[in-house]
Amino acid sequence: MISVLIADDEQPAIDELAFLLGQDPRIGVIHQASSGAEAIRLLTREPVDAAFLDIHMPGLTGFDLARALARFEHRPVLVFVTADEEGALEAFDLAAVDYLLKPVRTERLHRSIGRVVEAIAAAGASAAGRGAPEASASPEMIAVTLGGTTRMIRRDDVRYVQAQGDYARLHTEEASYLVRVPMADLERQWADAGFVRVHRSYLVSLAHVSRVRLAADHPSVVVGQAELPVSRRLLPGLRERLEQATLRARP
Repeated sequence: MISVLIADDEQPAIDELAFLLGQDPRIGVIHQASSGAEAIRLLTREPVDAAFLDIHMPGLTGFDLARALARFEHRPVLVFVTADEEGALEAFDLAAVDYLLKPVRTERLHRSIGRVVEAIAAAGASAAGRGAPEASASPEMIAVTLGGTTRMIRRDDVRYVQAQGDYARLHTEEASYLVRVPMADLERQWADAGFVRVHRSYLVSLAHVSRVRLAADHPSVVVGQAELPVSRRLLPGLRERLEQATLRARP
């Protein structure tokens, strides 16, 4: 179980997030602070594993607090929780593992806690000299534009990619984003991250494939709510990648 801090200048927001966090069995002690200064005083006395920070607080903002925590010997994993979409770029520059938009949804928070747990485990393995370097805790981030606002999304949130001329559309659970990158480039660059071409128009993340129909007259894969066609030409390559993934998953 991990200990967390919630820092927000609005008590109803603290109460709501504390309630949602308390429903997750991975969460232990939940500390609360109504300002950045109070958060620093609390963390000086009692370090925590993760901090869920609002951005717009009087005095020390969430970003100011994150910079201050970078100097702590025990730096908590950072998650920003805000109603402001425009802070995502700066948040990830500060090595946050996630950026949650208010109002926070339960399933979205559940995924965020998973990322916190992964980051803590990776940092622990690095400190013990048993695992990958600390950088492995930082996921591949992609800058996308939606409604004139630039934000960062995690590559491992992308379920599949759809070719659209010289562009590619990245589909996540919550939205889709058009990026000016040819599909062929993404196919090459993301192959080691578990993405495989299944059709001239589609590149899928094997981690998000929930069902495959490869023996049918019209082979397909199901990713989230979408059923995507598999071309006959690319079918052997998909079979091979699926077999490799199955072998790696065996104990």
